[in-house]
Amino acid sequence: MKPIPNDEDRLWGQHLFRDEPDADFTHEVMRKLDGMTMESAEDGNPFTKKASKSHWMRRTGIAATAVVILVGGAWFALDHTAKSTQPTVNAVNQRLPDIPVPEEVRAHYLTDDYKRLKPLGLVINPNIQIVDQGYTLKIRDVLVDRSQIIIITEQSNPEGSTIPVVYPDAGRIHVTDEKGNSVASMAIDTRLSSGTYQRFVFQLNDDIPDHVFVRGELSYLKIPDNYNVNTGEITASNTTVDWSFQFNIDMTKAKSLAVEAPMNNTYTTPEGLKLDMTQLVRTPNGTRLDMNISLDDQLRAKVGEDWAEDMDIMYHIEIPETNEYRIFNERRPNARQAKFRLRDMSRLSENNDGQMKLSETWDPAYVTVDAKKIRFILDGYTIPAREEKSVEVDLEKMRKDAEIYTYVLQFEQYGDEILFSDFNYKPVWESYDKNYSLVLEGAGTFRNAFNGDHWVAVDSKGKEYPVQVIGFPGQPNNNGEYVADNLKLVIRGFYKENGTKFTLKRTVVNREYRDVNWEVDLPSYASLPWQK
Repeated sequence: MKPIPNDEDRLWGQHLFRDEPDADFTHEVMRKLDGMTMESAEDGNPFTKKASKSHWMRRTGIAATAVVILVGGAWFALDHTAKSTQPTVNAVNQRLPDIPVPEEVRAHYLTDDYKRLKPLGLVINPNIQIVDQGYTLKIRDVLVDRSQIIIITEQSNPEGSTIPVVYPDAGRIHVTDEKGNSVASMAIDTRLSSGTYQRFVFQLNDDIPDHVFVRGELSYLKIPDNYNVNTGEITASNTTVDWSFQFNIDMTKAKSLAVEAPMNNTYTTPEGLKLDMTQLVRTPNGTRLDMNISLDDQLRAKVGEDWAEDMDIMYHIEIPETNEYRIFNERRPNARQAKFRLRDMSRLSENNDGQMKLSETWDPAYVTVDAKKIRFILDGYTIPAREEKSVEVDLEKMRKDAEIYTYVLQFEQYGDEILFSDFNYKPVWESYDKNYSLVLEGAGTFRNAFNGDHWVAVDSKGKEYPVQVIGFPGQPNNNGEYVADNLKLVIRGFYKENGTKFTLKRTVVNREYRDVNWEVDLPSYASLPWQK
């Protein structure tokens, strides 16, 4: 058995402690809110190792009216009133068969996926039910196409109550060929999920056999601790079970019901990020675009080792024949996210070619599967490029000038602008220090991500003071900019006796680049086999 790449560990976090709205309600909202967008701060992404990363997590408008996510001090919510300046987006009205859908499928918002795949014989039921020490694991429905395998599991305790979580160190689920070689990588489904069940998505490799084998080695369970309200004691409920299983999937039909088109379109941005499109795959359940991403030496020197985890491309899709205009991975109104996403970072090491494979699979509800003319337009990208900018602050001059005219201290960096117009000394809320720290007040407009930035103040003696930023904006304007009308920078530990002069430094962690110019007409097809 070939080892599963270590970077899969971070993906298991998507299955932990979900608190979701009712599935049927949210599914209905999703069908009626086409064109609306909800954004949340990632990193803040639940799939990233460090919560402090400044990568954006963007969800589609599945439950936009029901959910607001707060992460890392910045909150993002649905803007019901924002009007896009882009062309009108027409919904794709694909009629799906009226067939019964299992509850566990509906709970994961996979209803449309199920209705597309079931009539084609691409939903299998391995009928797995394992009971060990009273703990039960069930696998009833597996959705399959040439691109992805979706596995839904249900766990329950001896009392019959659902166990919401199988911890990452529970073991692994492997998708292999008959010799045990891995033929799929764990991907991300960006849609919401139910806490009752767990959903695992695997993206299949370019070359797959006619039969693949799914092997599970789930053993360690993390049960929610029991809290006794009378005694105040917490009892740990961890346990160990044997939930080993294996089943095979005949992939011949799934492979026959797909269209694969190789691509060789390459573009390098002015800053040195190279995108190389390699393949377009059409299946009944979505269109998948594969590309490799790498950096030249100059850009590579500006980013950290984990740049591939946090970078993102921003683009839109145009389909003239159906008047579709879809914005992906941006902060603009109407922006969406690919249904399935894969970041394969196994080739990033120095011993390999330094490329990351990025795959984006678009839901047929947003990008028509049978469209013959699809144009990809790159709008920009974000990457954690660490570049420092500083400004000299003279509080005494600031105060004197303000007595004569309105004084503004300006800080500009890569399209971001902050205007400081006042300062005072205030206590740090969570500190018992009776001294008042310096607070700079003003307003700012941000084109780049801001929740992962690092700020520091340095006095004339070289002493550094941490800076806390308060007042990040909640919603972007139509240009994708965040405007903070009430921004405060708290210089922690900088008191009146520390003087009136210091240097304010900001290191941009997640930089947004828009100086791109790349359009690609994606491959067409002669026929789609599932329509015959």
